[in-house]
Parts: sequence; structure tokens; C-alpha cells
Amino acid sequence: MTKLSPEDIREMREFSPNLRARDFAEQNKISEAELLAAHVGQGVTQLKPHPDDIMWAAQQLGEVMALTRTLSCVHEKVGVYDNYHSGQHASMVLNGDIDLRMFPQHWQHAFAVENETEKGIQRSLQVFDAAGDAVHKIFLRDSSNSGEWQGIKDKLALQEQAQRLDVSPRQAPEAPKADPAKLDILQKEWARMTDTHQFLRLCSKLKMNRLGAYRIAGAPFVRALETSAVDQMLNLVQERGTEVMVFVGNKGCIQIHSGPIETLKPMGPWQNVMDPSFNLHLRLDHIAEVWAVEKPTQRGMAVSVEAFDKDGAIILQVFGVGREGRDSRPAWREIVKTLQGLDEEAMA
Repeated sequence: MTKLSPEDIREMREFSPNLRARDFAEQNKISEAELLAAHVGQGVTQLKPHPDDIMWAAQQLGEVMALTRTLSCVHEKVGVYDNYHSGQHASMVLNGDIDLRMFPQHWQHAFAVENETEKGIQRSLQVFDAAGDAVHKIFLRDSSNSGEWQGIKDKLALQEQAQRLDVSPRQAPEAPKADPAKLDILQKEWARMTDTHQFLRLCSKLKMNRLGAYRIAGAPFVRALETSAVDQMLNLVQERGTEVMVFVGNKGCIQIHSGPIETLKPMGPWQNVMDPSFNLHLRLDHIAEVWAVEKPTQRGMAVSVEAFDKDGAIILQVFGVGREGRDSRPAWREIVKTLQGLDEEAMA
């Protein structure tokens, strides 16, 4: 199949100006980053993509909206980018509103984007991985420091502004990996954990991955839930005012909301959280497996509800908030206990 030229992409886009960028890209078998690159010089500027550069820019902009998504879930938070910690393999933004874990190796392409809308020009910084899939986006709001925008573009613009973008083939999610012969070691080491971050290291050591380990671990470590349990959980969190931590991420960025969920608005296959500073858009029909998980830590048991798609990719994780003075974990554990379990016949 002949690859579309930037001119082809721009011409086709003129016929579908209102289609979401991601949907347009999927329909035309290009990446979202290639779509933006085709408009370089026409409201789009190619930028240095490293988190150190993009986070420097974000800190100049004041209050913005942070967006991290996967195919099945979109996580949006309003706040300011401060308390940035750079790292060779992982970087972080840690504050009350914007809470991110970033993995620089996947920050391969970045753009400053200006879109004409009915409400005026919408400005955003958008970052993509090697396949041209979105890693993280930052949208300016009316309250943002838009006077900093031109200076950011001037400082971070790449010397070569190209309308053609070389992207790599998209990598398929890793299938669930388990080794039942090592179940005894998995259970013993799991019971000895003192921090949730030790879990993935344990999986790696045993040549398993997260979902593979869940599938064989058994009680008291995991409990398989009905796929409807995620929507049930969101409704109980809202009804009871329980504060939770909602993690959504791709290979390049994980974004976290900590707090209550006040407004749920289902629409078709989507369940939507529509709060003033937190929006979540979740495709309930993409959920193929759900697990209630318990991991020991120095501060007590970390209990989570985790949803996966049909390919074994994680969609979201939800934990109770365990901060001093804001400990919702007992209330959260009560919610998780009530969630509908998957009967053993269905699992066989």
C-alpha cells in the first residue's frame, strides 16, 4: 500500500474537519503524529520531545488540562505542572492535581498545535511514541498563561521542521505470561512484599507478567470479578463519596487522579466521570477481565481493582487513597468486597 503524502493527508482532512484526530488517523491507516506532521507550518510546530523540555514548557503555562489515554480509556486532569522530577528511565510530576509517571524512551515526537475552533484558537502540546500514538497531551485553558506560548515554541522548535514523519510499526500488547511450575515461589514472594512496586520486579524475575500472575495466583492474593464490576465499583465510589486513586496509562505515561468521583454520565458504551477538575471516559465494552488484587506493603494491604482488555492490556487500576489524614482504604476495601465475583465455572 502506498504511503499517503502530507498533501494527501491535508486534502483528506479538509473533507473530515470535525472528525476526532485519532478517529481520522485510524480510518486512514496513519498515525495521529503523522497527521499532525502533515500540518507542520500550518498551525503545527515540531518540538523537542524529551520530558525535560515538555515539562519545562508545561510549567510556564499555569493551569492547563493534562490528558493521557489508551484505546479504551481517556484520563483528563485540570491543574498546574509543578514539582517535576527528571530521571533517565522514569520522570515524575507530583502535586495535588497533576500526578504523572513518564518514561522518556517513549517520548519520540512532540508538537505545539493551534487549532481553530468555534470558541477561538485551541492550543496544545502533544507527545507521541515511536509508532506515532499519543503518549500525553497538554491543553491550554482560558486561565492558562497563553502569553508564554510563543516563547515556548521559539525555544523548543526543532531546527528541521518536516511534514513527513517516520514511524515504527505499532507493537502488539504482550500476551499474558504465567508459569504454573513457579506458583509456589510467586505466592511466597508475593506474601513477603513490602511495596507494590516490587510486584513487577517479581513477575520479571519469574518470567511472568501482571495478568499472567493474576491468573494463577489464587486466594488470598486475587479474586476474579465480573466485567460489570468496574461500573458497579464506580457507582459505589460515587454514592459513598470514597476517595480513590485512578491510574490510566500507556507505555510512555501514567496519569493518576486522587480524590472522589462526583458525577457519572453513561453514554452508549462509555462510562464518563464529568467532574470540574477530573474527567474519565471509559469504554465498558472493552473490558474483558477484572481482578481484585491485594498486595502487602509496609503501610498495610494495598487493594486494587484492575481491568484488562481482550488482548491482555491493562485499561485502568483503582486503589484507595492511603495518605495521612485522608485514609479511604477501609471504605475502599468494603466496596471491593461487595463487587460481583466471577463464578468458578465461568473461569474454567
